[in-house]
Amino acid sequence: MKTRVFIDGKEGTTGLQIYERFQNRNDVEIMLIDEEKRKDVNERAKMINSSDITFLCLPDAAAIEAASLCTNPDVRIIDASTAHRTNPAWDYGFPELSEKHRENIRNSKRVANPGCYASGFISLVYPLVKAGVLPEDYPVTCHAVSGYSGGGKKMIKQRKCILHVSMHLGRSTSIFLKCRRCADLNISLCSIR
Repeated sequence: MKTRVFIDGKEGTTGLQIYERFQNRNDVEIMLIDEEKRKDVNERAKMINSSDITFLCLPDAAAIEAASLCTNPDVRIIDASTAHRTNPAWDYGFPELSEKHRENIRNSKRVANPGCYASGFISLVYPLVKAGVLPEDYPVTCHAVSGYSGGGKKMIKQRKCILHVSMHLGRSTSIFLKCRRCADLNISLCSIR
């Protein structure tokens, strides 16, 4: 029997990439929503609840809404947004951290995909903390620079145009640490104990 997969947000960059990876597999049935119904809450709920696995490739508020539409306890939801990364009811999807993390993800019905900043930071700091080389409360600073691909097709198109015309070098996503990634980094590191 094929695994039924629904990608809520298939039109965005992440959704398109997931779709491309599954489209030629013969062990997966990709459930496609009618284009005119892709923002219809009732139709999305129907698709989510009849899937085996639903990927949420949506902005945070929409991902929270989509997760709340799931009433079928057998559906596994994997959220690619930042919405559930720091939610203790969701497992943090970084299996390389430890056997415990792998087991939690393997058995979880709710998995939050870790962000790129958090993955890079935690993959470097976690082993040092676990080995006792770095105290858990050490004030580590991480300098990171972002691109624009996470902003979706519209932002990619806009930024490519700007880059082409003016050689614009990008823009800051965080001012005074009010970036959505900061909570991800902070909570993620605190929860790896």
